[in-house]
Amino acid sequence: MVGFIVTILVGALCGWLASIIMKTNAQQGAIANILIGVVGSIIAQFVFGNLLNIGGNNAGNGFHVLSILWGVIGAVLLIVILKALKVLR
Repeated sequence: MVGFIVTILVGALCGWLASIIMKTNAQQGAIANILIGVVGSIIAQFVFGNLLNIGGNNAGNGFHVLSILWGVIGAVLLIVILKALKVLR
């Protein structure tokens, strides 16, 4: 149960920071920030950790600086993809 709560909190923080960086904060709510943050962390872990092997394994592994940093990078990537698909403006 605690791991689920940490995942939600880290996802919300990562999604919120990414939405500020990408200037989509006005059109995203709390649920979208959480989803984008969690999915972004999964993307970062897969792309940077598994494929490129450059440290993305820290993404989504708790509430610490590297986890948040990789989560934000993954969430920014996800927002770029969503913008390209015209889901976000």
